[in-house]
Amino acid sequence: MKQFKRFLKYTRPYRLKIILALLCAFVTSLAAIISTFFSGLAIDTMIGSGAVNFASLARILTALAVIYIVSSLFQWFISRYANQVSYLIVRDIRRDIFASLNRQPLSFFDGHPHGDIVSRFTNDADSLSDALAVSITGFFTGIVTIIASLIFMLFLNIPLTVTILVVTPICIVVAARLTVFSQKTFRKQQQEVGNLSAYISENVGNQRVVKAFSREKQAEEDFNKISDDLYNAASRAMFASALVNPTTRFVNNIGYIAVGLTGGILAITSGTSVGILSSFLIYSTQFAKPFNELSGITNQLQTAFASLGRIFALIDAEPETPDIPNAGELSDCKGEVVFDHVSFSYTPDRPLIKDFNFKAQPGQMTAIVGPTGCGKTTLVNLLMRFYDVTSGAILIDGKNIQNLTRDSLRRSFGMVLQDAWIFDGTIRDNIAYGNPKASDEQIMQAARAAYAHSFIKRMPNGYDTYINADTLSQGQRQLITIARAMLADPAMLILDEATSSIDSLTEIRTQKAFLTLMDGKTSFVIAHRLSTIVTADCILVMKDGNIIEQGSHSKLLEKKGFYYDLYNSQFH
Repeated sequence: MKQFKRFLKYTRPYRLKIILALLCAFVTSLAAIISTFFSGLAIDTMIGSGAVNFASLARILTALAVIYIVSSLFQWFISRYANQVSYLIVRDIRRDIFASLNRQPLSFFDGHPHGDIVSRFTNDADSLSDALAVSITGFFTGIVTIIASLIFMLFLNIPLTVTILVVTPICIVVAARLTVFSQKTFRKQQQEVGNLSAYISENVGNQRVVKAFSREKQAEEDFNKISDDLYNAASRAMFASALVNPTTRFVNNIGYIAVGLTGGILAITSGTSVGILSSFLIYSTQFAKPFNELSGITNQLQTAFASLGRIFALIDAEPETPDIPNAGELSDCKGEVVFDHVSFSYTPDRPLIKDFNFKAQPGQMTAIVGPTGCGKTTLVNLLMRFYDVTSGAILIDGKNIQNLTRDSLRRSFGMVLQDAWIFDGTIRDNIAYGNPKASDEQIMQAARAAYAHSFIKRMPNGYDTYINADTLSQGQRQLITIARAMLADPAMLILDEATSSIDSLTEIRTQKAFLTLMDGKTSFVIAHRLSTIVTADCILVMKDGNIIEQGSHSKLLEKKGFYYDLYNSQFH
């Protein structure tokens, strides 16, 4: 119920459209009820063979034609307004989901399957939209139909109306019990839809790996298992929902038979006309129809409620810790970076970095090397405040980064990562991502510095060529991201295996460009190929979250320690 009340808040901006839809529904429902009354009158104009009041019949048929035309027109308006409102509300919900995702810390995305998140955007939002379009007028139409038909039935014949009212509560109780029973099954179904979407997203995005390890058969078996789980959950949900409609119709049919028998007796004993009895039988069907329709769309409504829970769970996910009140701005950054007794762990029982101390001077190039899992990338995550330190502090120009706004902190860094990220758009837009106001000449200068200009000019439309992640090779994507960082011209740089996907010749050229870019800037370079960081001012050798060695390349080689072994292992 709380979720439903919360959902109603999304309907407030569209109250006028909803009211118009409800008014149209009112007119349509009332037209159906009135047309039934006129049908009974039309039948009563035909008393017997040769005893037909054609003048009255013509007037009644003309009135029925007008009623049906008006009803059809307003039915079109209902569909139009209901669909508009459902699309607008779901659009607003999707906006809130996306806004919530933008507020999430990196740990949220590390801990949630991306396919499941996408499923909440698509499958869950679509099921909500479908149910909303059906139910936005369905309930109101049903209420109007029930009340109006009840009034006309009481007007026509009270004993017959009582017969209907005796059966109706049984129908309501049965439908309510079955609906509660099916709710859990639909929640499970939506969870399985999310699991399937996550698995498909994971496999489609990593097909090269799947094929490289000949895992197609295993992937197909895993997919079939998840698909079967979804089938079983959907089957149980549909079975539970399918019970509602036939059960309520069975009860209604019993009521229909009771009305027919009672009406026949009244026609014989009290002279109730055939027209009245005919109208009443139709009214009894119209009176029961909203209950039957409600049971018929139960599966959609249950799916929508399950989807609503998953959507609100995403919207309500704990956002990234907000900046402290009156947080400072990092401006005119000189680039002095200090790690002061920093400790960090992703989980409390598994400490990763312990009492880490280091100071990078302004303009210094610091290389970070070490075996996989030693904490190299974690240092970058802490520096960018993707994660906050467990204890200790990181200072930039003497300011604790937790006292600075994240925006100003992250704008002070340029990042080139091993996984080159390219979005659907032109090459120009991709390079200018970090500096949208850059001129065409500045964009080209950055591309030349990154040695990307030559291959860009060979593209069909040069810098205006529309690209996506599959258009370019890994190396070309890497050069685009390097050009992007160069164009942003930040105060500090983070390079995480930035040249890992580039051929040796281009790497040599790009290294020269990086040296130019890093001149006068504090830089942190994570590298596995140690030949790329021999010119670093300081090399941090990490192992198990600790700095075990530090110094220049030559000094570390003289020590003949861990770095010495690591360096020589790459050349022997």
